[in-house]
Amino acid sequence: MVGQIDDLRPIWHLNRNRFEKAFVLNLKQFSQLLGLSPTTVSRALGGYPEVKEETRLRVREAAIRHGYRPNRRAASLATGRSMAIGHVIPTTLNHEMVNPIFADFIAGAGEIYARAGYDMLLSVVPDGDEERAYRQMADAGSVDGLIVHGPRDADPRIGLLQKTGLPFVVHGRARVDETDYSYVDIDNYRAFQRATDLLLDLGHRRIALLNGVDGMDFARRRRMGFEKALAGRGLTPLPDLMASAEMTEHMAHANAARMLDQSVKPTAFLVSSLIMAIGVRRALEDRGLRMGRDVSVVIHDDMLSYLMNGEEVPIFTATRSSVRAAGRRCAEVLLAQIRSKPDAPIQEVWECELVLGGSTGPVTT
Repeated sequence: MVGQIDDLRPIWHLNRNRFEKAFVLNLKQFSQLLGLSPTTVSRALGGYPEVKEETRLRVREAAIRHGYRPNRRAASLATGRSMAIGHVIPTTLNHEMVNPIFADFIAGAGEIYARAGYDMLLSVVPDGDEERAYRQMADAGSVDGLIVHGPRDADPRIGLLQKTGLPFVVHGRARVDETDYSYVDIDNYRAFQRATDLLLDLGHRRIALLNGVDGMDFARRRRMGFEKALAGRGLTPLPDLMASAEMTEHMAHANAARMLDQSVKPTAFLVSSLIMAIGVRRALEDRGLRMGRDVSVVIHDDMLSYLMNGEEVPIFTATRSSVRAAGRRCAEVLLAQIRSKPDAPIQEVWECELVLGGSTGPVTT
């Protein structure tokens, strides 16, 4: 019970060969220390807009000074919320969520959740069973909101979540009515149009596209940008130089090897991730080809913290946008939506940076 005052429980810490006595404050005791109600303290630490900025700063400074850490259960009782955000992850190998890029997104989102006193609930389900998981979370009240990953064309999850009334944010966009839900996306169309134009300016005409799985919204937009750039030069895509597959190193290697061994070989590759690009480079090296001299490669770089595209000088020429930053922003948008329903959905499309690396050069054949 939130209103109950527990006895202070001593915890002994060893410090410089002597014991010092310390005490753990619960929500009730910390609230009494500040002369505020437990609900006000919980809402101040959670960043709720109805709490005055002066009060919010006072509570946070006191929490740091006294080493107070909010108890999730107490905060939930005080606010009437679960204090958890849901992420539903399909397990099939034919889905983009097996890509380790997801880990960086989760790390970014987790930073924001932790600051606001929220937990993360990951539900791992078989592919195709996501809608049931969303319904269960909404019915049970186990989460205060959800982030939707890997949007697909005409994605049914968006309509389902709108019916439940559960706040949600989409990482990416789906080709449904885009006027009534919040999302954070990158301009995949523009990014791949610019990347293709760069290769065309270098004289390349046989450009291979190694893309994500068909049906994924980002893959469709990237393909459209690629095709638009070609059409602007009076060119059409070569079917034998286009592949849509799981975004893994071995799939990219297999598709690149197949293309390099056919009669009409590509002089350049446009690749949807750094992980895939490693497979393309391996295929080139298998055939004694040098990347950037014999064959050019442009990638999309999610700026992964554990797999960097070089340090000071990029290895790959790339369209670049941080997926960790996207995770942070999706979490911020969702928490704002939970605290106070906005008058209109928040919709952001980020421009990608185009950086030059050592993987591109003029056409040689």
